Amino acid sequence: MRVVSWNVNGIRAVMKKNFPASVEAMDADVFCLQETKAQDDQVLEALTGMNGYHIYTNSAVKKGYSGTAILTRMKPLSVRKDIDIEEHDREGRVIALEFENYFLLNVYTPNSGSELKRLGYRQRWDEDFLSYLKGLEKKKPLIACGDFNVAHKEIDLARPRENYNKNAGYMQEEIDGMDNITRANFVDTFRYKKPDEIKYSWWSFRAGARKRNVGWRIDYVLVSPGIVGQIKNVDILNEVMGSDHCPVLLDLK
Repeated sequence: MRVVSWNVNGIRAVMKKNFPASVEAMDADVFCLQETKAQDDQVLEALTGMNGYHIYTNSAVKKGYSGTAILTRMKPLSVRKDIDIEEHDREGRVIALEFENYFLLNVYTPNSGSELKRLGYRQRWDEDFLSYLKGLEKKKPLIACGDFNVAHKEIDLARPRENYNKNAGYMQEEIDGMDNITRANFVDTFRYKKPDEIKYSWWSFRAGARKRNVGWRIDYVLVSPGIVGQIKNVDILNEVMGSDHCPVLLDLK
């Protein structure tokens, strides 16, 4: 099975940038999309013609903001949206699909903001989201993928010293949140298979950052320990264009 996670930075925008051709080339069984920036009906309309996939969406109350979607070739046993906490459930940030042997979850983690105005909220999110992950995992092993909006280690961003405790995505509080997820035995599949590889999944639009590869690795595929033995391949597909993020990939045996 191939899982691809991609923050598309607007589903209607990315559809104009060869998204169908990219999907066909990646040939994944599941695509987890973040930041669709559209209401459910608008996402479905934009994805008209994406044959062979069941499509599930979760949009924010605020129009044109946040939002997640999953395209899957396999029909799930059940679909869960949000994490059952009112404070967190207005922005369309989580979809979890239940299959026979595992849950597959798609998340778009809140950004702390350019002036860190949401850092306190982000800390509450991290704690509550981890509790939700643990709850699902008690039932079945879990694959959790998406934009986690944090570079976990120094190796995961081009300029760690300049950004540490200064900018959203590399604040110690955010790092602590990811530490807590990995301490709960959720495995960062890319780092598990490629502990020393430097590769990024997001670049600022400013100052030609992508061309110069001044990037951040903030998109992840995490798995429960019981799935680790099935990992065949992982990658960050930084040649795929269309968004300020690129897709991340997990192949399972």
